[in-house]
Amino acid sequence: MLWSGLMGLTATLTLGAANLPNPATDQSRTEKKTETVVLAGGCFWGIQGVFDAVKGVSSAVSGYAGGSKANAHYEIVSSGTTGHAESVEVTFDPSQVSFGELLKIYFSVHDPTTLNRQYPDEGTQYRSEIFYTTDEQKRIAEAYIQQLGAAKAFPKPIVTKVAPLQAFYRAEDYHQDYLMHCQQNSPLCTNKRYVDAFDVPKLAEFRHEFSQLAKGSK
Repeated sequence: MLWSGLMGLTATLTLGAANLPNPATDQSRTEKKTETVVLAGGCFWGIQGVFDAVKGVSSAVSGYAGGSKANAHYEIVSSGTTGHAESVEVTFDPSQVSFGELLKIYFSVHDPTTLNRQYPDEGTQYRSEIFYTTDEQKRIAEAYIQQLGAAKAFPKPIVTKVAPLQAFYRAEDYHQDYLMHCQQNSPLCTNKRYVDAFDVPKLAEFRHEFSQLAKGSK
């Protein structure tokens, strides 16, 4: 991850989950099925760690979306020239967690008002974008963004893009479950300082604000 401006930066994230309204438009839970959506919101380590902890999510995979297979490799994606966004493929059961609920979590664990930037990370690969896989997801995402804007939920306009998913490319193995590896002090974690500063607070805030949606809750 990029480290520009990290030294001396206080790692306090204002995620504001408690201030976000519930989506007025959401999907029905009457039909049990499996759905997938790809969410980009900055470094995929923290986003993957949060969604892996959500009840009803069977899989959260770090990867790349928005570019081609030929250059879906971390070293190249990190240049910001490939069109990819660091993303997380979230597979979930709508009978346990709705798409709207996932969106509320998503908007609470990253800043959707900063264009091509999340905290110390800067570049198009860190953009905020929802890659939908169904027309219903598109409708719900666009409606929620409009709702958040009307409610002035954030001090600045939302810049999150909504686009159809063309392809998702799984990231290298060492990026998978990175937050968990850092919390376990595994040698696989080589950027623990970054994770402790920016990703651990995301997971803690999720568990605090969305305790009823966390795995293990009743």
